[in-house]
Amino acid sequence: METRRRRRFVHAQLAWMLATVVVLVTLESLTMELFFVLSLIGFLVVVELTAPVAVSPRWRRRLPWFIGAGLVVFAYVVVRRILEILPPEVLP
Repeated sequence: METRRRRRFVHAQLAWMLATVVVLVTLESLTMELFFVLSLIGFLVVVELTAPVAVSPRWRRRLPWFIGAGLVVFAYVVVRRILEILPPEVLP
C-alpha cells in the first residue's frame, strides 16, 4: 500500500515537471529559474493533494526538509531577480 502511494506521488511530480517543460518550451521561455519555481509549486501542490488523512508514512515525514530547501532556493532566486531590477544607484 505504502509503495503504491509513494509511486503515485513520484509519478504525479514527474508528470507535473514534464508538463512544465513542455509548456515552457512551447512558450519559448524555458529557464532554469522558472522551471525550478514552477516545479516547486507543483511539488507543494502534489504534497498537499496526496497527504494522508490519518497516518503519515515514514517517507512523508522527510518531505518538510525538501520543502525547506526548496523555499531557501526560491528566496535566493527572488533576491537575485530583485537585485537585477534595482538600478545600480540603489545598491551600496
